[in-house]
Amino acid sequence: MSILLIRIKNKGFTLIELLLAIAIMAILVSIAQSSYRSYIDKANTSKAIANIAYIALLIERYKTENNALPPDLNTVNAPTDPWDTPYQYLDMSTVMGNGAKRKDKNLVPLNTDYDLYSKGADGKSASPLTSAKSQDDIVRANNGGFIGKAENY
Repeated sequence: MSILLIRIKNKGFTLIELLLAIAIMAILVSIAQSSYRSYIDKANTSKAIANIAYIALLIERYKTENNALPPDLNTVNAPTDPWDTPYQYLDMSTVMGNGAKRKDKNLVPLNTDYDLYSKGADGKSASPLTSAKSQDDIVRANNGGFIGKAENY
């Protein structure tokens, strides 16, 4: 009878084994979550880059048909960015001076025709790309020669 009691006693897990299994699961979940978050950030950045290229094509089509840049992005039915905020657009011909224009690290305007950018995941931006608020922005620069993250420009 003592052999039977020993076998019944050993069928369950001890508290230490359960805690160890839960700790391992928690570590795996935290690693998976950070990888997933990184994947989502990259996907949103890629989508914003593609959207800016698409909006630039819509603007060029409008310019060809009307011999002028559109007054705003609603005119060309532009989508919102992946973070559900509108893209920012500025026609350079309507701006006096360099105050409102986006600028690179040398404080030179990024474009001569129009500025088009997303404020990025944080929803904040500043005129110079060197600003901490602008590092996650997705920008169009060099009159469309560059579209990407501000930190990479």
